Amino acid sequence: MPVRITKLEGTAFLAFPGCKDLLASELSLRFNYGTIRPAATIQGSVFSAKNSQWFGELLYCPDFSVNSRPETKTAKNGDLPYWASVCLLEPFLLEFDSIGEAARALKEIQRNWAPYQYQLFRRGTLIQQKLPYINLKEKNFFKTDPQTGEKSFALEIPNSPMGLYTLTGEKSILAGAVTSSSIPLGLINFVEDHENPPSRAYLKIQESLTLARHFFGTELPGKNSKCFEAGACPGGWTWVLRGLGSEVFAVDRAELVPSLMTDPLVKFMAHDAFTLKPEEVCGQLGCEKLDWVFSDVICYPQRLFEWINLWLESGRTKNMICTIKMQGETDWELIKKFSDIPGSRVVHLHYNKHELTWIYAGR
Repeated sequence: MPVRITKLEGTAFLAFPGCKDLLASELSLRFNYGTIRPAATIQGSVFSAKNSQWFGELLYCPDFSVNSRPETKTAKNGDLPYWASVCLLEPFLLEFDSIGEAARALKEIQRNWAPYQYQLFRRGTLIQQKLPYINLKEKNFFKTDPQTGEKSFALEIPNSPMGLYTLTGEKSILAGAVTSSSIPLGLINFVEDHENPPSRAYLKIQESLTLARHFFGTELPGKNSKCFEAGACPGGWTWVLRGLGSEVFAVDRAELVPSLMTDPLVKFMAHDAFTLKPEEVCGQLGCEKLDWVFSDVICYPQRLFEWINLWLESGRTKNMICTIKMQGETDWELIKKFSDIPGSRVVHLHYNKHELTWIYAGR
């Protein structure tokens, strides 16, 4: 049988690891696609949509249409589900007889392909070995100058097209060359530091800063940068900012770890961070305008939205990154208000849990 490629209708969504149910819920409640109905399962419910099919955590929806505007293919704000790490915007079925045929057919379409493997692992590995190399290894956030020992940002994400494919059978592949992300599988995996950071929350700020640079070309915090972190305890985000050389005003009701409390470039205040006025914060750092404002505070999204607008209206910060912590059922109308703020973007991070992240680049 010669290689056969069949263009498919609709869209396919790869859920973030462990977020299959959250993706299904978002499709149902936010996009009115499919239904969530009670079922005798561990979750107590099941997602149902006509003709849709799961392949591991990849959901193919033949009648889910994505707006055909060209910019949609770069995953602009709100066009696609947040709980999908990558979306196949023009999916196709590839049928083949041999591993070599499959690899050749994919290479003829484009260079870069990332494999999503949920079955037939050995066969998938053999196909990937015949494709041009892409780096699927864990990445370093910091790079260290061998002479001075100073740390700086290390990871650059290319903008070249990145396809995704998965084996649905021994001789069939579901794939898409046009996807929503140039990151393989839409996932950034960092080499983790298990000794120095005060908490694993440091991975969230590393990922969100990487995406801020990727989406907006933003200059990241560095030497001489003035940063304010709300809800800083125990200090995971402050630890990253200090690693980049920034001066940090950290506010929380509880103190940071001792190494940060004694750092001369960290100023700490035991206070409710959301009650401090922008001019008071700038006064603490001796500047008229901050380079960055950060928040990983556990609070209701509506309160965070009001606090963000207070800062934006003040004109006292260039950039912001804030975690939107879900409190019960997700208020999708409110999330849209976040995403509609000019110069910003809402994303779900690989290192997020049941939360989203809002990134603002005022430049």
